[in-house]
Amino acid sequence: MLQATSYMQKHPKITRERVSKFLDGVQWRDVNIHASLYETRVSGKPSIELEAWSAPGQERPPFAYAVKQQYEPIDVGHMFGPSWSSHWVRVTVRIPSELEGKQVRLLFDPQCEAMVWSDKGEPLQGITGGDGTCRHVDYIVTNKAKADEPVRVLYLEIACNGMFGNPSEIFISPPTKDRQFKLTTVDLVVYNSAGWALFHDLNIIHAMAEGLPKDSPRAWQALVAANEIINTYSAGDNASIAEALAISANFFAAKGGEGNHQVFAIGNCHIDTAWLWPYDETKRKIARSWSTQLDYMDRYPGYRFAASQAQQFEWLRTLYPSLFKRIQEKTQSGQFIPIGGTWVEMDCNLPSGESLARQFLLGQRFFKQHFGHTCDVFWLPDTFGYSSQLPQIVRLAGAKYFFTQKLSWNNINNFPHTTFRWIGLDGSSVLTHMAPAETYTAIVTVNDLIDSVKKHKDIAYSNESLYLYGNGDGGGGPLDWMIERLDRMKDVDGLPRIKQAHPNEFYEHVSKKEDKLVSWKGELYFELHRGTYTSQAHTKKYNRQAEYLLRDVEMLSVIAQNVAHGFAYPAVELDRVWKDICLNQFHDVIPGTSIEMVYRDTDKMYEDAIGSAKSMMEQAVTSLFAHVSPQSEEEATGTLVVNTTMWPRTDIVALPGVQGPGLQQTRSRDGVGLMVAATVPGCGMAVLDASEDSESEADAVPVTVFKDSQGNVVMENIFVTAKISGTTGQLISLWDRRVEREIVAEGMAGNVFRLHDDVPLFWDAWDIEIYNLEKFTELSGSKVEIVDQGPLLASVFVEVAISKDSRLRQWISLSATSPRLEFDCDVDWHENRKCLKVAFTWDIYSDFATYETQYGVVQRPTHRNTTWDMAKFEVCGHKFADLSEHGYGVALLNDCKYGYSALGNTMSMSLLRSPKAPDEHCDMGHHTFRYAIYPHAGTFNESSVVREAYQFNVPLVQLPVDAKAAAEAADSVGIMPFFSVTGASNVVLDAVKAAEDNCKQVVVRLYEAYGGHAKIKLATKLKITSAQITNILEEPLASVKVNAAAGDGGKAIELTFKPFEIKTVKFSLK
Repeated sequence: MLQATSYMQKHPKITRERVSKFLDGVQWRDVNIHASLYETRVSGKPSIELEAWSAPGQERPPFAYAVKQQYEPIDVGHMFGPSWSSHWVRVTVRIPSELEGKQVRLLFDPQCEAMVWSDKGEPLQGITGGDGTCRHVDYIVTNKAKADEPVRVLYLEIACNGMFGNPSEIFISPPTKDRQFKLTTVDLVVYNSAGWALFHDLNIIHAMAEGLPKDSPRAWQALVAANEIINTYSAGDNASIAEALAISANFFAAKGGEGNHQVFAIGNCHIDTAWLWPYDETKRKIARSWSTQLDYMDRYPGYRFAASQAQQFEWLRTLYPSLFKRIQEKTQSGQFIPIGGTWVEMDCNLPSGESLARQFLLGQRFFKQHFGHTCDVFWLPDTFGYSSQLPQIVRLAGAKYFFTQKLSWNNINNFPHTTFRWIGLDGSSVLTHMAPAETYTAIVTVNDLIDSVKKHKDIAYSNESLYLYGNGDGGGGPLDWMIERLDRMKDVDGLPRIKQAHPNEFYEHVSKKEDKLVSWKGELYFELHRGTYTSQAHTKKYNRQAEYLLRDVEMLSVIAQNVAHGFAYPAVELDRVWKDICLNQFHDVIPGTSIEMVYRDTDKMYEDAIGSAKSMMEQAVTSLFAHVSPQSEEEATGTLVVNTTMWPRTDIVALPGVQGPGLQQTRSRDGVGLMVAATVPGCGMAVLDASEDSESEADAVPVTVFKDSQGNVVMENIFVTAKISGTTGQLISLWDRRVEREIVAEGMAGNVFRLHDDVPLFWDAWDIEIYNLEKFTELSGSKVEIVDQGPLLASVFVEVAISKDSRLRQWISLSATSPRLEFDCDVDWHENRKCLKVAFTWDIYSDFATYETQYGVVQRPTHRNTTWDMAKFEVCGHKFADLSEHGYGVALLNDCKYGYSALGNTMSMSLLRSPKAPDEHCDMGHHTFRYAIYPHAGTFNESSVVREAYQFNVPLVQLPVDAKAAAEAADSVGIMPFFSVTGASNVVLDAVKAAEDNCKQVVVRLYEAYGGHAKIKLATKLKITSAQITNILEEPLASVKVNAAAGDGGKAIELTFKPFEIKTVKFSLK
């Protein structure tokens, strides 16, 4: 074809658009490159016959069941539905003889997701129908057809959901119930390999012309090459395509220099374990996605792919054993790379420290067992903030590197680093990298590679970066065209060099220069998705309950196993329950950002877990006291109480159903009797006898309550005097009698309910925005009355009308035994995009507030001097937040809330939200929760706030008993307390469990809670013979000398702690 002189340098914009149109798959497709992508296309009978069977409801039947059902003929155009239903299509393929010697593919587009199965029941490959970069509808039937090709039968398992579920409007909308999917394409095709090669070449060249600086020589060279290719090309003429490929080859022959930026590319397929689809669909997404990647590994020997989350591997191992075996084989060749080290890619704000430890314990053990090694890289591309204790936990879990990218989503400040040393609370550090391409679902574009240089903030010391490519969130992973393009760009002038590599290779390369890298100290606060501290309140409450129930179960089971004859530590059941709890800590589940179907499933899982934990706990306690049988509440004359904290405590205990003269008060709201459990020893027990009147010195000085002359309610014990407004229900005065100090700021109040507008910019369940703090209504009580008048408990009932549809009922209580003022709330919540907060304004001034985090605390500003300060207008805390000045402070405790804010001397806590996407019924209905105020002398570091928060969340374990028989049995046991920690009040014993590999060994985990050094003596009644310091994986690090404990026949070890240090000790027993 003759070509005239080009004047394109005078009209580059027109030429760039010309190239774009040449690649367009809609307009001009009959004459542009799309006209040359296929040699042959065959449709319909006799080459293709289709039959289908539909599973009932939302069932997802296995292959073995589905193939036995009655199939009916269908044609292209058939509709599948409704949402979440499953259908099986039997495809009978007869390859025409004229395709002999050709690679033949089946194009099958159901507009939704599907799995290709062999007629023998082997999962072969995933299908993603529809349009866009996720589209993957081709399956290679044979690489070289024979003249007498046999009839082939394939089964297509149709899942009636798209890659991102079944949204009704925008993609985070609640799912539509009746989405229908049309089978649009079923063809046999032969690719024109030369046409596809030119298509991939020209896409890259065009992108370089567009993405490189327009006045750069290389951008002009790209535009010239693209223009020449189009001038050379003739639709359907392979000779012209060969000439065009020679032009592109000449362009790619120009190589980059040795000093160019080096990109380490890794295919990945981020699969949210649940999000806009339920867990059961994720199980199929895993198989669809990973089977596709296994096929690519066979086709591209240099291809490497990484996948995380041990739970997903475990599902695959159980449900798709042949696929799992193939993955194990590919891990040996180095192509399939298990990574991450955790059970799931968990949220890092909300789970407790022990939960984070179990994520790594379960994950690393799984990878070691099934793949022969643990993971060096903590892999967490997509979560909503990173606790300051993660570096220490990561190190203690056997990993040393960290990858994420989520802080690129910050909506106020631009995080200043890409490759750096992240230093945690205790000083531990991990080499951290955040991909400068700012995505974990890249699709191998020129612009991504350009961004890998342009957005790299530490390029002065680290001229390399990681690049994660492949469709994700809903699974899928890389597609063949991405691999093809990556190979073309591996060393091209104008772009960084790029190579496929194991992530470890990248980190090992960077670590050689680690001493030159900058560091970041403390939490990696995510400046977005702050609503995740509050959304789906039931899930967060279940999680908190389960975490502390399991703590008690493990401790009591360890004791029972070593004391009670015949008791076996319930290791298998505890493992099952912990795995479910860790699963539900996935970063789109516990934050509250999944669809309603997910929470229907998790509610059942939590109820099962909590029920199982309570049953195991009862078995352990009854085994400890073998002569005591648990009684029904009506038959019991008392209760056995066990204190699982490590310090003595005095609590008011409710005895439901128990009657007797020993009950010291009946609570008005439920008619339950109350008694004082006085000075129950740490890790010890006591028996409360309700059958006899008790007037011992242990009984508390009574609490009193009355109305003053202004109609306000005054509650008073020996510690504090609290005054509740008789008209609003707000706390208008809190006088600390011990130091003679008013705590509520003059003219201000506490327990102030504020109903805020809660309309974010886009991410409904995810976000609380700063402007929503500007607009709120202050709520007042419509009813305030005294309901309990002592001697053990004084209570005020407050009713608040939130709106015409919602109300709050609250019992404000002061006990005779504690300065803690408690607020017990019962809410009927039916709002639309509102957020309910409670605020307290104190006569305390400090530039920072202190919040509990995993295994420690973090301090955050109470002012908004800078944008970094301002961004923390809503923050995450666990059991408490504290505001202290020199000499005095107040802590706000809770039993299931996580969202806090502090501005000046006002502290508030987010109680409930009402987003409408992706769960349109999020948090609608009934809620119960508790919070408390704990005033204390001294600063936070001098207080007992940590202990108070534990006690607020870890009630005394109770077992209704015959009190006299229980007392005799307790005397005969004579073994409590079983563990004790002395020498430093700032060290907390957080977990006691059986060792993973030997139930006859005991593991104890402790941490320093306040940020100081400590030296303690850990004593136990266990018959220990040796002790070792271990990591979280229970692998030995150092031996510890075991000494005789003073005076009680037990054993003890001495331990020293640095600030916020976590220590795990493993005891071997006789």
